[in-house]
Amino acid sequence: MQGKDLPKPIRTPLVLHWIGVLVARLTGWRAAGELPDLKKFVVIVAPHTSNWDLPVCVMFSFVLRLRGYWFGKHTIFWPPLGWILRAYDGIAIDRRSHHSFVYRAASLFKERDVLVLAIAPEGTRAYTEYWKSGFYHIAVEAGVPIALAFLDFKHKRCGIGAVVYPTGNIKEDMDKIRDFYSRVEPRHPALRSAVRLREEDPPPGNQQA
Repeated sequence: MQGKDLPKPIRTPLVLHWIGVLVARLTGWRAAGELPDLKKFVVIVAPHTSNWDLPVCVMFSFVLRLRGYWFGKHTIFWPPLGWILRAYDGIAIDRRSHHSFVYRAASLFKERDVLVLAIAPEGTRAYTEYWKSGFYHIAVEAGVPIALAFLDFKHKRCGIGAVVYPTGNIKEDMDKIRDFYSRVEPRHPALRSAVRLREEDPPPGNQQA
């Protein structure tokens, strides 16, 4: 990672907090949970079924004063767009290699004293059978917890509701994450993706009859 990609303090400016509070009140949304008292963690955001998810997340990142960094494909970070993306906490990374992506992300956690990395594990608004597992492997490799951020459109609540400390047992850890998100209502329930990682399935030929 280049020096210009390294993170700033975890808190957003106070003026953005009050802008977020005002917008939340005007739109009828409520903040739930609180910012974890942690210096480093991965935060996942789900469910993702609508174009409205991003502005709602941005609004509540301001309310909670959470400054989360995110990874984007290196191909979109060319000037002048790259300058804007970096200003809004984007970090360029080559995602063609899954292992390289996980290794570089975990290395960044180990290099920094303060870092929050935001990831949308579904990767798309459409239904998918599996979440992308990068968030989990980054957390395990870096030795950091996973904060569960959510968007509940039915009750107009958004925030961080739980923190999971990954053990390396994917099935047990994902059971905790599944249980949490089962109580959250997305904007389009029919597009809700399965909260499951491909690594949870048995290898081909090992399925029980």
